[in-house]
Amino acid sequence: MEKLIYDKSTAGRRAQVLPRVGVPQKPLSEMIPAAYLRQVPAALPEVSELDLMRHFVRLSHLNHCIETGFYPLGSCTMKYNPKVNDAMAALEGFREIHPHQPEDQVQGALELIYKLEQSISAIVGLPAVTLQPAAGAHGEMTGLLLIKAYFEAKGDTKRKKVIVPDTAHGTNPATAAMVGFEVVEIKSNERGLVDLEALKAALGPDTAAIMLTNPNTLGLFEEEIMQVQQLVHAAGGLIYYDGANLNAIMGLVRPGDMGFDVCHLNLHKTFSTPHGGGGPGACAVACRDILEPFLPKPTVVKHGDTYAFDWDRPKSIGKIKGFYGNFGILVRAYTYIAAHGRDGLCQVSRDAILNANYLKNKLSRNFVVAYPQNCMHEFVLSGVKQKERGVSTAHMAKRLLDFGVHAPTVYFPLLVPEAMMIEPTETESMETLDRFADIMLGIDKETIEDPDTVRNAPFKTPVGKLDEAMAARKPNLRWTPSQQ
Repeated sequence: MEKLIYDKSTAGRRAQVLPRVGVPQKPLSEMIPAAYLRQVPAALPEVSELDLMRHFVRLSHLNHCIETGFYPLGSCTMKYNPKVNDAMAALEGFREIHPHQPEDQVQGALELIYKLEQSISAIVGLPAVTLQPAAGAHGEMTGLLLIKAYFEAKGDTKRKKVIVPDTAHGTNPATAAMVGFEVVEIKSNERGLVDLEALKAALGPDTAAIMLTNPNTLGLFEEEIMQVQQLVHAAGGLIYYDGANLNAIMGLVRPGDMGFDVCHLNLHKTFSTPHGGGGPGACAVACRDILEPFLPKPTVVKHGDTYAFDWDRPKSIGKIKGFYGNFGILVRAYTYIAAHGRDGLCQVSRDAILNANYLKNKLSRNFVVAYPQNCMHEFVLSGVKQKERGVSTAHMAKRLLDFGVHAPTVYFPLLVPEAMMIEPTETESMETLDRFADIMLGIDKETIEDPDTVRNAPFKTPVGKLDEAMAARKPNLRWTPSQQ
């Protein structure tokens, strides 16, 4: 086994020699209370720069990423992030600015924010946009706060319920509850779509909104979306669009044209900014004119040829994030949109739909397809046949790791037993999809001929099969000398 960096430590070796500071230094005892000062030096490893580089490069190779293997994580849209996005974000005029600089020194950044908001407005068909939220769930919260403020401004305080279909995105009910709404779940019909009769039964004078993902988390387009929006609006409620699955409809149909009043968009999904690893996140929230006065402040406005922050917004829900969004991520999203243009964004969605249906049809030979109609950008398989052989979806997900493929989303949506939610995205080639299908079909064959291999996988990863309950309850997160 490869030695840990601590094990490579040799006294006197250095990876970096820091220059002497050019200002007078006070003794630490004058700057830091004695109770917080170390009595003995920290036991840090002493290694050469070469050993240090090899250590961290080796660690980076242990991570799975889109640049090293297929990442069919359903609902998460783990598409390739073009490197031109990073190059634009690294331009000195963007990289070196500071959020406390005066507006006249950051006109380029404000112009980019303004134009990105305009672009997103055109893509989703809603007139007003904020880029302040830091992530998708944060955007959900922002959108529901807009709805809450709207009804409070009207004096309609009885609207306390948010309807959430069982095919909604997973964070929807949690966000609604956190904002102070009561969550009302409605079941899907036999085709995996919103049941209109169940919706009618749930609607009433206390309905604030319905939260929908369209396509939903089964990868199916809500064919009766116009009837849904008519029913909700007739009851006095608003319609919230979770944009997690916009990658299937971008450029083809707009949430605003479907009747949605507010939506959030995960920039790390549809618009190819970095995803995973804890961030940085970014999210856009778009809304109709009736909700625009309540958007977070400040907003970016244009006066002639100059741009400025508008803080004079008396109905605003207030500031929801320090400064204004994660700017480097906004640069990446704008680059992606500008590089593709309208026709390119339409093609992204078409290719995502094509890839998903191609892969679904190949896998339907050996796996149960939860809903057989044509899907959009993703689809859901059920591992019930393999479960009857004693091999669970979790086992198959672990086995995939031995082939250098990240597992799909498993056990979600909850309404599909032994669920595997697969999203190939538009950036994968037919060769990659064929290889993934061959691996999946090979694993299915193993469940018949050699089920123990699947049950005990993975074998080729840095860490083998774990006690997942123990790993969750008592994680080992740090190295200590006693573990040598």
